[in-house]
Amino acid sequence: MPRHVAEDGCRIHYDARGTAGPRVLLLPGLGGDARFWTWVAAGLAEDHRVIATDHRGAGRSDRPEGAYTLDRIARDVRGLIAAQDGPVHLVGHSTGGAVAQMLAIDPPANLASVTISCSWARSDARFRAIFGARAALLDAGSSEAYQALTDVFGHTAGYLETHEDALCEGRRTAAEKLAPLAVTAARVRMLFDHDCLDDLPRVALPALVLAAADDILLPPEMSRRIAVAIPGARLQILPGAHFHPAADPGPMIAALRAFLTEVT
Repeated sequence: MPRHVAEDGCRIHYDARGTAGPRVLLLPGLGGDARFWTWVAAGLAEDHRVIATDHRGAGRSDRPEGAYTLDRIARDVRGLIAAQDGPVHLVGHSTGGAVAQMLAIDPPANLASVTISCSWARSDARFRAIFGARAALLDAGSSEAYQALTDVFGHTAGYLETHEDALCEGRRTAAEKLAPLAVTAARVRMLFDHDCLDDLPRVALPALVLAAADDILLPPEMSRRIAVAIPGARLQILPGAHFHPAADPGPMIAALRAFLTEVT
């Protein structure tokens, strides 16, 4: 089981696929589990070396108690990027996209490009209300309700209808996946302080910004602000809702292939 050990000893799990081509590092959203990228990674691995990493506090990584910050996760990812023996193209979705912004502003030497998918650069009242309510559900031990809202915010109505049985099973097992709930709540609350908007004009890397047309969690306008702030960034609107890389990976695979071919 491949792991990157952070400087504080936290073991960060990652999956690796592909043996040749440009290196691509996939960073998931708040769920923090690299398996979110299963189908995107498979679509790229034919001619790319793909790493998909868990966050600390999620997935198969260690889940230490204590403070969680985006800066801490960014340092974990910075270490993983530095450990690679060539240029790395970073793809971050949602919370992973917030971390990607931070690393693009102050990049490791071998960071070659950045793709920011369905993310935000500065929280607003709506953002704080949604994520504050989600953290409160975890504080109350309501893991099933938390997961149900995650499903609603993440998928289109059509997807919810056709995948109802699988999603309901995921809600029944949410307590185990999210444990300890205090760690997951801390990870939710770490999002409130993210504010890179005024620093994004410093980004000098090639940048692709992706939004999903039906994203009700982080609407396309939030991605548009990121694209406007980064010099030369390209904004592309993909079909689907917030979890489009897992629910319908084809459009994202195509967008990444076109971008990576151009920048490499």
